[in-house]
Amino acid sequence: MTTTTTTEYIHDLHDLGAFVDERIRPIQGGYMKDRPEAVAILAKLRRGAGKSLTAVPELLGLTLDHDFYEKFPPGHPHIDAAEAAAHEALTLYALHQQSKREQGMHKRGRDLGGAVRRLMPGGTIDEPLRKRFVQAGSALDDGVRLDRLRGIVKLLRASDVPLDYGLLADQLYRIRAFKTGPARVRAEWGRGFQSYRPPAADREGEAGPATAPTDD
Repeated sequence: MTTTTTTEYIHDLHDLGAFVDERIRPIQGGYMKDRPEAVAILAKLRRGAGKSLTAVPELLGLTLDHDFYEKFPPGHPHIDAAEAAAHEALTLYALHQQSKREQGMHKRGRDLGGAVRRLMPGGTIDEPLRKRFVQAGSALDDGVRLDRLRGIVKLLRASDVPLDYGLLADQLYRIRAFKTGPARVRAEWGRGFQSYRPPAADREGEAGPATAPTDD
């Protein structure tokens, strides 16, 4: 785990997260340069956002390619969990990046909890948003969780708040693959939410009229 500031960490990625990170990087770079191939790939992936892999089988070659099956061969004990998590992370990213040509919406180190907290300016807690975030973590049904994450991603996109989709993929995989996964991921999301603090420059800007210049 690499420390970048006192409040932000870049978690090491596991096999699935590394695959998703490596898959997104050239697409994101191409999209921001308006390259037709990258634009087309994102448009196709976006159609799968919020849908299960089985609901959009035409995306199989875009989300699960040869590189994926090199890391997760068909005999892998958690192949279903890996396939679903990769599909969900990649399609949610495509939704997040839509119409964003100036900034990449996949950014290493931006965990989900901290990203949601960034949507709450001034250090105050937006209770409806906090509740939506908690509901995403507590969802027992995979489809319900995905739908709630899709709603959160749309809010992040509207406010230009990026997310680490490699980390998200690893977390979605652990939720499905391991008995203790859901509780551990909920704890990670909650920790990111509670520990986030805005950069010093932003905190100074939030001081409001007391620090604003006055006309003499």
